Amino acid sequence: MPKLRPKFITFDCYGTLTDFRMGPLARQIFAGRIPAARMDEFVADFAAYRLDEILGDWKPYDQVLKNAVARTCRRHGIGFVEAEGQAFYDAVPSWGPHPDVPGPLARVAKEFPLVVLSNASNSQIHRNVALLGAPFHAVYTAEMAQAYKPRFQAFEYMFDQLGCSPADILHVSSSYRYDLMSAHDLRIGHRAHVARGHEPVAPYYGAHEISDIGGLPGLLGL
Repeated sequence: MPKLRPKFITFDCYGTLTDFRMGPLARQIFAGRIPAARMDEFVADFAAYRLDEILGDWKPYDQVLKNAVARTCRRHGIGFVEAEGQAFYDAVPSWGPHPDVPGPLARVAKEFPLVVLSNASNSQIHRNVALLGAPFHAVYTAEMAQAYKPRFQAFEYMFDQLGCSPADILHVSSSYRYDLMSAHDLRIGHRAHVARGHEPVAPYYGAHEISDIGGLPGLLGL
């Protein structure tokens, strides 16, 4: 396989680099109100509502999470407590990287400019990025773009800020639905799927498959 030589390597942050612990936190918060037999379904519904909440016009990320929690609670017939919705938002900046991330990421950062494009608020993301342990050329958020991925507007904002063509980028994500389907449709030059088990592999979208970030240096010939 030829070495990939992108001008920029762009990353989804939450889930791909940062261990995004929405599911475990939901299990903890709702353990007393959702029976164990239904908890997997509750967590899956919460994830689905988070995606649905970001497909329209931009709104602050705390509202995305509160709305998703409220809709999940309604679907499961339990009351919604706003403080519980806020607890999800407040927890995000404390979450660090997956164990496989810091070493390979730092290695890649010596050779390529790294960029984050995240469905985050400006007040959250910089703590998460600092915990990754590698220097980043730029960090862009949905708040800056006024749009969440998978909307094209989020990616187009990044292209404009970097002053580059989609063809100049390698985009790395553990999600087809949030990132790699849009990256394919926008003709981003290269895509890499980090197979963390969040979603089924979708070969149609032409992403290089790696099991974790430890596989990224190999894609780049490092």
